[in-house]
Amino acid sequence: MTELPEQPAMPESPVARDDRLDAARKRAEEIQGFYVHLIVYVVVNAGLFTINALSRGDSGVWWFYWPLAGWGIGLLIHAATTYLGVFSEDWKERKARQLFEREHHGSARA
Repeated sequence: MTELPEQPAMPESPVARDDRLDAARKRAEEIQGFYVHLIVYVVVNAGLFTINALSRGDSGVWWFYWPLAGWGIGLLIHAATTYLGVFSEDWKERKARQLFEREHHGSARA
């Protein structure tokens, strides 16, 4: 049995490669933005904890956890949008199509 020589793969077009590189850069920027947010969150909240620990006096009032919790919710939302695709470009496109279809079919019934 004779084997046919493998056909060389079609070269990737420069436009397709550039689009993929642009998408990868955009994704890297999103991840970088989350890491910067995380680092700022840790540094600022460590500072707030230190201020609270040094200034709470005999009453022993701890307040640092309120900004920690509030900002933590924001950080979790940022993580969800970065890593879980919540409100991603794909989501936005699907939602736009859904709204368009609803509007288009809704006006056809009127």
